[in-house]
Amino acid sequence: MAHHAKAVDILAKIYQEETAGVIRYLHYSFMIMGHNRIPIQKWFRDQATESMNHAIIIGEKITSLGGHPPMVTPPIEESDQHGVQQLLKECLVHERNALSMYRQLVDIAGDDIALEELARQFVREETEHIEEVEKMLKTSL
Repeated sequence: MAHHAKAVDILAKIYQEETAGVIRYLHYSFMIMGHNRIPIQKWFRDQATESMNHAIIIGEKITSLGGHPPMVTPPIEESDQHGVQQLLKECLVHERNALSMYRQLVDIAGDDIALEELARQFVREETEHIEEVEKMLKTSL
């Protein structure tokens, strides 16, 4: 049962990170101005939707393990720098933090193969996001 308690603890932190991601990405989508607004705004909205979908999956897993999804998000930093480059750099910090927590979940999953598979799936998705944002931050090859 100690295994479940540790998993629930990490899952709760992930849940908070993902719900904060919904707020973060929605905010970013509103702040995009200029001639690239439409595709970049859509990308941020898609990220918000994906964060919400992750939060739903994680919240269901928490309750399956007997836990209670937290009703608070961690503080969301607001730099007031709304250039696309700056927002993408902030995304990278957020995504790398989430990746770290999903990796912890893989490490503690133990014999719970379903939990490990879920964590590995999210590790792959977060890694792909990080790679995508890194590509977006490059101006040219």
